[in-house]
Amino acid sequence: MSSPKRRIEKDVMDLMMSDLDVTLIDDSIQQFIVVFNGPKDTPYSGGLWKIRVELPDQYPIKLPSIGFMNKIFHPNIDESSGSVCLDVINQTWSPMFGLLNIFDKFLPHLLRYANPSDPLNTDASNLMTKDEQKYNDTVKEYVRKYALSSTANGDIEGENVVDSDEDNELSDVGSLSSDDEDMEVPGNIEL
Repeated sequence: MSSPKRRIEKDVMDLMMSDLDVTLIDDSIQQFIVVFNGPKDTPYSGGLWKIRVELPDQYPIKLPSIGFMNKIFHPNIDESSGSVCLDVINQTWSPMFGLLNIFDKFLPHLLRYANPSDPLNTDASNLMTKDEQKYNDTVKEYVRKYALSSTANGDIEGENVVDSDEDNELSDVGSLSSDDEDMEVPGNIEL
C-alpha cells in the first residue's frame, strides 16, 4: 500500500476516533461528511454544519476539498455553494497538517475571525463591516433556520443543503452540494 493511502487511512481513523460525527460516503475513506459544531462564544455557537470532505489520491501533498452542505452566513463562505475561502488551508497547507487540524483549529478560527476584506459573500462582508450587531443577529438566524440539531442521528433541523447553479465539482475551496440529502450527485454518490 502506498504511503499516501496509509496517511489517508490514519487521518480518517483519527477523525473517526475524535468527538466528531463522521459518515463515510459509499464506504469510501476519501469522501465523507463531518458534522461540525459552531465554536462557543461566537454567534455560530449551537449550530451544527455538515461539511463535505474529499481527499485527493495525493493527500496530504494535495490539500483536501471541503465545503459546507447547509447554509451559513459568513463573509468567507459562499452561501450558494458552501465554498470556503480559507487561506490557512489554501495558501499554507502542509503535509504536516492533518484532518483534525481542519475541524479543531482552521474552521473554528475562520468562524471566530472572519476576514471581510477578502469575501466570498459580499452581503455578509458588508453587513459585518457596517453593523456588527445586525451581522451577529443574521448569523444567529441562519443557525436557527439551517443548523440546529433535531435528532440523535445527526440530521440537521430545517436543513437546506446549499443549492448551486454553478459547477458542483469540489475544488480546493469548493463544495459538492445538492438540494436533498437523498439526491444522487455526479459520480453516482448518494448522500
